[in-house]
Amino acid sequence: MKAKIDPAICIGCTLCVQTCPEVYRMEGEKAVVYVAIAPKAAEAACKQAAEECPVAAIVITE
Repeated sequence: MKAKIDPAICIGCTLCVQTCPEVYRMEGEKAVVYVAIAPKAAEAACKQAAEECPVAAIVITE
């Protein structure tokens, strides 16, 4: 599973980083995905972060 964040949409709220720090981190004022493929153990949290993103900046692909 892969995640992608659209930097043009991200508002830097840090919700994804708090929900799934194994996949997301802040770089400056924007969140980024810093792993190519989400670890199996973090997949549920990664999806939760995408679902809860207030601006729908995260796209998950299987």
